[in-house]
Formats: sequence, structure tokens, C-alpha cells
Amino acid sequence: MALMAAVKDGQIVESASQSSLNKANAKSTDGMDKDAFLQLLVAQMKYQDPLEPTSNTEYISQYAQFSQVEQMQNMAGSMDLQRASSLVGQEVYIKTTGSDGTPKYIQGKVDYVVYENGEAFLAIDEELYSIDDLDTVADKEYLAAYDKATDFVTRIKKLPGLLSVGEQDIEEIEALQTAYQEMTEYEKRFIASDVVNDLSKYVEQKDLVKNRLEQNQPTEENTDETTDETGGE
Repeated sequence: MALMAAVKDGQIVESASQSSLNKANAKSTDGMDKDAFLQLLVAQMKYQDPLEPTSNTEYISQYAQFSQVEQMQNMAGSMDLQRASSLVGQEVYIKTTGSDGTPKYIQGKVDYVVYENGEAFLAIDEELYSIDDLDTVADKEYLAAYDKATDFVTRIKKLPGLLSVGEQDIEEIEALQTAYQEMTEYEKRFIASDVVNDLSKYVEQKDLVKNRLEQNQPTEENTDETTDETGGE
């Protein structure tokens, strides 16, 4: 599996995908396979005490134990593959750690799964991530509602203080009022009650500002009378 890394200021910048792959590769090299076991077995036979050689029964027992461990590893790998395959098409969050130790979160849809060297990898936007770095699996409707609520709350917080609401804020407050009214009951569950109360206060203040502006604005009849009087002079 070829790896490419970006370089900035003479230093290699490790992407989230590369970090995940490097960790998976390190994990796979830490394990014991058949070749490693056979090498240990040959070394044990080569350097054993000729006066007290290891019995065939002990060798068979060691091999049986290794076979059990290998079967468990194969079973775990098969379960990882099944688990990864079930995630295809799902929205997930991947949590990795960069070379500087900072955690990184990647969100996206799992397009396909790659199974290599007993490890399952999730492909997101053509980047591979170890299934061990899977943090969260989320429903699309949940993510959409969460993002909409986050945007809504951010816009509320950008409004000025209640006493500072002016004509320039009317359009935004009315847009927020409409946005909340058009939300489904499921989406409204993501909006905290104190945010809803804040919206109600802003709507009331907006109405006061509009009424004040309407009262101060001359009516068309008054404007016509003023024009006639000016023309008569």
C-alpha cells in the first residue's frame, strides 16, 4: 500500500489517512504469524540443552496453543471485515491522531472497504482509514438536523443585544423565525429551550421596532397634503 505525504517547511505533514494507515501497519507488524513461530521453534530446537532436550509432546502443545491464537486472530479479522462491510454507504466519523499529537476528525460516507494483511480499511473520499479508528456511525437525517441546529444557534448568537435591535436586524430575525417554524418536530429537538426563548424575545423586540418605524413613517395621505400646501404657497 503506497503512501504519499505532503511536505511543508521541510517537514513531512502527515494526513489523517496516513496516520490511520501507519497505526494499522504498526499493529500488524506487532503480531505473531506462522513464519515467526517456526523461526522461534527452530531456534529453540537449535539451542536446546542436548542433555535435556525438549520433548515432542511439549512442541506439539506449543504448536496447538499457537494454532488456537492464530484461529482467534483470523476470526477477529473476519469479524472486522463483516463489520466494515456493513458500514458501506453509512456516514461515519473517523478519529485519528496527527504526528503532533493533535486529534483529527474526518466525516464522510464509506464508499467501499479494503481488506489487506488481516486489516479492514474504510474508504472515504478515496482515502483509507483503519476500522480501529472508527469513532461514530451516524444517520444522515441526524447529521442534517444537527448541522441545521448548529447553523441556527450560530445565527442567533450573532444577533446584537435585545436593546440594540434595529431596522437592520429585522430581516434576519424574521428569517430565523421562519426557519424555526419550518423545522420538523425531529429537527426542533436539537434546539435548546433557552435558544427558543431567545428567539421569542428577539421576535417581540423586532415587532416593537417595526411598529415604531411604522408610526414614525408619514402616511401617503399626509404626504399628499404636505405637497398641496407647499404648492399652494
